Amino acid sequence: MAERRKFKKRFCKYCEQKVDFIDYKDLASLKFSLSERFKIMPRRLTGNCKRHQELVTVAIKRARQTALIPYIVDRKNVVENPFENVR
Repeated sequence: MAERRKFKKRFCKYCEQKVDFIDYKDLASLKFSLSERFKIMPRRLTGNCKRHQELVTVAIKRARQTALIPYIVDRKNVVENPFENVR
């Protein structure tokens, strides 16, 4: 039988800070929930609880709609630090 991998328990950083609202204009906190291609990372990778993951998702979608975060990134021109160009 294959051994099950044991991962360390991830904790929601928003619960630890007791955050009630995640602002879509705060790109510094949102960038930890995005991959290098600006995809929203799942809960199992970020460690967010269900409530805060939903708030992060809504905030990222609002930031995309106001053009603070791009919807897609070109496959051929992948940037090392995608938040260099973001203010």
